[in-house]
Amino acid sequence: MGVPISQMWTVASYVLKQKFRSNHRYPLVLMLEPLFRCNLSCAGCGKIQYPDHILKRRLSPDECFKAVDECGAPMVSIPGGEPLLHPEMKEIVEGLVERKKYIYLCTNAILLKSKIDLFKPSKYLTFSVHMDGLETEHDEAVCREGVYKKAIEGIQEALKRGFRVTTNTTLFENAKPARVREFFDEMMRLGVEGMMVSPGYSYPKAPDQDNFLERSKTYALFRKILHHGKKSWRFNQSPLFMEYLAGDRHFECTPWGNPTYNIFGWQKPCYLLQEGYSASFEEMMATTNWDHYGQASGNPSCANCMVHCGHEPSAVDYTFGSWNGFLSTVKATVLGLRVSAPESNKLPLLPKRKRFIEAGDDSVSEDLKKVAHG
Repeated sequence: MGVPISQMWTVASYVLKQKFRSNHRYPLVLMLEPLFRCNLSCAGCGKIQYPDHILKRRLSPDECFKAVDECGAPMVSIPGGEPLLHPEMKEIVEGLVERKKYIYLCTNAILLKSKIDLFKPSKYLTFSVHMDGLETEHDEAVCREGVYKKAIEGIQEALKRGFRVTTNTTLFENAKPARVREFFDEMMRLGVEGMMVSPGYSYPKAPDQDNFLERSKTYALFRKILHHGKKSWRFNQSPLFMEYLAGDRHFECTPWGNPTYNIFGWQKPCYLLQEGYSASFEEMMATTNWDHYGQASGNPSCANCMVHCGHEPSAVDYTFGSWNGFLSTVKATVLGLRVSAPESNKLPLLPKRKRFIEAGDDSVSEDLKKVAHG
């Protein structure tokens, strides 16, 4: 099991409370982006392509706390950019721990050894280390030699000091299933708490546009990886989401499940798409046309998206929304994932895609307009 019982209980009680209140749209994980600046330029990343004056900006601790309090989600993921470049990350983490939020501080771990003295081990703090495979694959993905070894050193140091450590892995069309399975084995030998894996999103600004996965290719890849998966593999995500990646069940996207807050405000509609900003969480929830997003919407930007930030909340909602969902999760947790063989022709029954009509959004911030026009 890749998630501690205390965290599972916190999430379960939170979701059940939302169900009791008949709240069908609720945040599960806040994606808190305190800065976009990074010390890498990864081939599949479309999050850091900004001019210098934007990359120099960052959220203050108070701005972070306000967003966390406003959102109310029990978990906070801190991506970037590289969060450890933020000079006040210590204060941000301490404030979130005081609020008893479960924090996933995403890092490429280049700075982890040198910055680790800033932090104290806590059940609320997890270093989520970006690892896109074994050494050859990872260094190729981040476009720099030696980063894999640096990340391993950072993981080992964090584990030695008693920190919670997980990995996050993004896979593309060039992933080799046997090498990915070998990578899972290596991370388990290393001693990480759990692994998170997801197909990449086809960011228009990403340097590498040739290796993003289409939906059918995602099914094929994950069946080859997960069929007859090892019991020793611990994943830090819903087992039903893993079965979804392999095409053995279907979830529609719930983009409000992982809302995003950054230097521009509350991003609409999700972590991946950048189609406007709101001044408050309430405004973002009320003014976003949610019917325009997800596989069934017909939106071409969503057609092949199977990324965790939109579909993991759907899996969790299903788990606690019905007895069938709960029992399916228990069965997958205890007995292992039910994943079709690679040669199987079984495919999930997808909702019919609607005819998508493009709609304008006048809520784009002035900062975003400046970025869009160079």
